[in-house]
Amino acid sequence: MMELKRKNINRGFVKLRVWQDALTLYKLVYEITDSLPYRLNKSRANILDAANSILRNMSEGYCRKNLKEYLNFLNISLGSCGELLTGMISFKEVYAITEEQFERFDELHYKVENELLNLIRSLQEKQKIGNWENSFV
Repeated sequence: MMELKRKNINRGFVKLRVWQDALTLYKLVYEITDSLPYRLNKSRANILDAANSILRNMSEGYCRKNLKEYLNFLNISLGSCGELLTGMISFKEVYAITEEQFERFDELHYKVENELLNLIRSLQEKQKIGNWENSFV
């Protein structure tokens, strides 16, 4: 688990397994695409942005301390998951990455995607029954 020197309640998202796994996914995508040819730089930048967007939107939604907004940002993260998967499939199809590299990616991507879906479902249940605290106290 990622450990921060400075802690407060607003940084609680770093404790979420899905956030930690999404960070690992970003690092894996960075590693797999690091040696792509120059002509693919724009596409690489786009999928790195998509991978990073998963993390950024999870954290932004969490920090807003509002369940409706949190769910909205988690759904944006889910959309970024789809964008990332499409980019990596494209790289595999044009042989820019190997089947083995794609498989490593896809295994972790699938895990993150399902963790996100489960978090969304869980929060939607809390929303239905009104079991959500949105204050810092």
